[in-house]
Amino acid sequence: MWTLYQVSLQVLSPIHIGWKKTSNLQQTRYYVPAKTIWGALTARITRDQNSSDYKGIGEKINGDLRFSYFYPSDNDSKVNEFPWEDNNRFTWKYIGSYQSAALENKTAVEGMLHETEYILPKTREGQQVFLIGYVIERSGCNINWKTALPKIQIGGERGYGWGRVAIEKEPNEYNTFFDYEFDSSQIEPVVKVPNDNFILAHACAEQQEKSEPQIEGNIEPFVGRITTDNGKFGAQFSEASICWVPGSKLVKSDMNFKICEDGLWSMKSN
Repeated sequence: MWTLYQVSLQVLSPIHIGWKKTSNLQQTRYYVPAKTIWGALTARITRDQNSSDYKGIGEKINGDLRFSYFYPSDNDSKVNEFPWEDNNRFTWKYIGSYQSAALENKTAVEGMLHETEYILPKTREGQQVFLIGYVIERSGCNINWKTALPKIQIGGERGYGWGRVAIEKEPNEYNTFFDYEFDSSQIEPVVKVPNDNFILAHACAEQQEKSEPQIEGNIEPFVGRITTDNGKFGAQFSEASICWVPGSKLVKSDMNFKICEDGLWSMKSN
């Protein structure tokens, strides 16, 4: 059995979720993957316990908790607009960029100007930005994640103060998952997505029949970062999974997805 909690994180500083580089622009993802939340929480709890056992604590979190992807919103209780619904408006409202240059002897190096995208702490309309998502807790879990969550830092450039968040309100039990039906009684938690609706996480693409596509959208290899035993946060990469990206659409029928340890969705046969 699982318990679903909705979490609302107030964004206090820019958040950069590494995605891809286009020319000199380091692009950010427009959401926070579950793997990123897992990694930040693992690092925070490990340090809070004065431990260096990142691997062991990470495995324990994987065993007892699952995470949704977290999406920016100007509402502290729901996501008002997803990135794929009106991409131009979303990026104008929620995404900013910062320019910097590599220095040599206090002089900018020619051709070394960089621009880094980030999720804004406040919209261009001046509204506070929140990250809305879910933490799913297995029955019998004794991980004190609610205390650790407000102290995490998310994404890159943390040394410059980026990625800071606060708990807007205490996580509360919920019955629906971004308005989708949620089944807490299975071995792995299950999200039920109606036909003609969008998936809200990376979903493993290897299971789809080529002759009868059930999902339409883009596919990409999804790779996460792993914190090593010596505490080097994100020093290693996880094995790549070929996935449908968030915002891909069901085109054939309703589908059930299991939420796996790394936050990826896996198609569940009925």
